[in-house]
Amino acid sequence: MPIHHKLVRDRIPEIIEKTGKSYETRVLDQDEYIQSLKTKLQEELQEYLTSVNDKEATVELADLLEIIHVLSQIHGNSIEEVEAIRKQKAEERGSFKEKIFLISVDD
Repeated sequence: MPIHHKLVRDRIPEIIEKTGKSYETRVLDQDEYIQSLKTKLQEELQEYLTSVNDKEATVELADLLEIIHVLSQIHGNSIEEVEAIRKQKAEERGSFKEKIFLISVDD
């Protein structure tokens, strides 16, 4: 039996069960949960960084966004609050759409 030791989406046990396979899970405590989400965030980011086409990239971005939704709740906010902060920062400091790459600043 392969050992995974990783956070999985809520319906994965149900999906595994439908295949007739057995599995073992446990519910994480809050500290383990946050650490596992951070690990999952890094994993999904790495998968995005190594994606080879737009479709793969979009799937990985969706995974990242799901984790961001959960993390925003853990930190006592809604995704709408996170989005409001994102919009405020974009208004005050801009976005990244103009492809500006800073080379240097004279002191």
